[in-house]
Amino acid sequence: MGVLSFAGDLRNRWLLRSFVRRGLKLGSDVRIMGKPDFGNEPYLITIGDHVTVSTHVEFVTHDGATWVFRDRPEYQGLQRFGPIEIGNNCFIGTRSVILPGVRIGDNCVVGAGSVVTRLVPDNTVVAGAPARAICTYDEYVERTAPRCRYFPPEVADDPDRLREALLSTPLDAAADEAAGERVRG
Repeated sequence: MGVLSFAGDLRNRWLLRSFVRRGLKLGSDVRIMGKPDFGNEPYLITIGDHVTVSTHVEFVTHDGATWVFRDRPEYQGLQRFGPIEIGNNCFIGTRSVILPGVRIGDNCVVGAGSVVTRLVPDNTVVAGAPARAICTYDEYVERTAPRCRYFPPEVADDPDRLREALLSTPLDAAADEAAGERVRG
């Protein structure tokens, strides 16, 4: 790990701690990748157990667009805030945006670049802007698992060994071979 990478990692950890001090609620076994944005009201955000939040995910707990009518006498002082709740066993893809008042259920995947504007039911995979259901959690597992490759923990946890393993075999060939072994096995 280079000096700049190490410094960036320390900065991200410090930022996460500051969000937690300001009320961000994190379950156990939560992975925060890179630098997501928990906004100005992190106390309105709850993240369940066994969740990954990828880099550059934005949690928007307020609707700043109300500014365009708040100066009208009948709407003075109106603002819209909403909590965000992420269930257990979820993955939030990079550059996704989660808007105010959204609940993402248990066993959900949010595809990269999605804009989540409403409830995501348990066991659902969503993607797009706005995010729409594309399959169930079980369908996602069935489609994706055959394209994956097993790495023992001593390889997966060591970046140098993982790099060596990934570069030693073409990725598509390894996935095709693994899928064939699962079918034959």
